[in-house]
Amino acid sequence: MVLAALATARRALPPYRHRNSPKKFTQHQLFACLVLKNFLRTDYRGVVAHLHDHPTLVAILGLKHIPHFTTLQKASRRLLVTARVRRLLAATIRLHMGRRRRVASSAVDSTGLECTSASGYFVKRRSRSDGPEKTVVYHHYPKLGVVCDTRCHFVLAMHAGRGPRPDVDEFRPLVAEALRTVTLARLAADAGYDSESNHRFARQEHHIRTLIPPKRGRPTDKPARGHYRRLMQVRFDSAAYHSRSQVETVISMIKRRQGPHVHGRSYWSQCRDLHLLVLTHNVMILVIIEVFYRAGQNCFSQ
Repeated sequence: MVLAALATARRALPPYRHRNSPKKFTQHQLFACLVLKNFLRTDYRGVVAHLHDHPTLVAILGLKHIPHFTTLQKASRRLLVTARVRRLLAATIRLHMGRRRRVASSAVDSTGLECTSASGYFVKRRSRSDGPEKTVVYHHYPKLGVVCDTRCHFVLAMHAGRGPRPDVDEFRPLVAEALRTVTLARLAADAGYDSESNHRFARQEHHIRTLIPPKRGRPTDKPARGHYRRLMQVRFDSAAYHSRSQVETVISMIKRRQGPHVHGRSYWSQCRDLHLLVLTHNVMILVIIEVFYRAGQNCFSQ
């Protein structure tokens, strides 16, 4: 995990943010520590304690000093902003795909995460209480949208925000973000993204074959409005649409392996947490593919 995170950061970021920086830690080392934090499902203090207990890991990272937990917290504010996350995500895609750019089958979906680590059973019991001070109501929650390769569960684009909000508005930003690094041949989405304008954006402007059930709105026997929505009614490829479930598998992998909640309290800190969830997910897949499938012992050493 550490070697894969270092290789990703070396492709995307310079060693130091500024020529006059203290040069005590590189951006590559700090990013690898952040990925390790999510991989271990701990906090900033926990990953620092883990480094103190494992000198071999410190040697692999090339650290002369173990960073303070506040150093990692400040590093997350610098490294997990949108511009740098975009470069880091593109670096994982290049490490995974090499020279290839075409993705034959992809899917898009979004999910909400918890703002607290309290168990669902605890929240359910509190909501049953008669006292107003014990009623639990969530008005807002972190929302993550992803575009993934359905054949290998690799995330190609992401959008971090806050819900509740409709999925249909996130289709264009997600597709445009994915097209910055890859070419999509087919894209499947659920009925929440059903829109004639979304079909036109994907099919006419970018030549992507979309598969979206035309079920948005009230149920009716009348033909759907719009050329492509009617096309979905009469010539919907159900066999190809079955691959859409793989994006739900990706979301399940992220939540099961890294936790279904974020630690941040403010909007921007929650967005940074969502960015790190996706980046850690891609790094984990890189480790599985390179180390276990391709048996590459030195694949991340450069």
